[in-house]
Amino acid sequence: MSAVDVVEAYLTGLPGAARRLAHAEWGLRIEEDQLGGPLDVGVRIADELLRAQALALAADPNLDVRLLLHWNRQTRLVRFGSTRAGDVWVHADVPILGLDERGVDRLLGLVVQAAARAREYAAAVSDPAPPERTWLSRAARPPAGD
Repeated sequence: MSAVDVVEAYLTGLPGAARRLAHAEWGLRIEEDQLGGPLDVGVRIADELLRAQALALAADPNLDVRLLLHWNRQTRLVRFGSTRAGDVWVHADVPILGLDERGVDRLLGLVVQAAARAREYAAAVSDPAPPERTWLSRAARPPAGD
């Protein structure tokens, strides 16, 4: 079975909106509440590689893109990239030699996981927890009536 057939069989078995854009190119929309919104993933076979990429985060001045790029040292198969404007993309690729549906599932799962982690980081940066009120901050007050 060719790599194109393997990817096609895997994607057509998924629930949701997977679509074939051209020979050896697909688009996949993942609708998950845990992701903080839909994730559009592009999948393509070229130069004997299966490649997937997704826009994880739009540019945000509150994000330290260098931290995400540092995470590249800890990931396998997937990596973060940034545009000049500051958009953060997740990229992943594997050789098509010996590719099976399990390999496609692993690749796409890692892309989704990386995008989810990036979005979790962005949410934490944009909505930090309120500082703890302690007696040192002089913000804590004894309960009324004491």
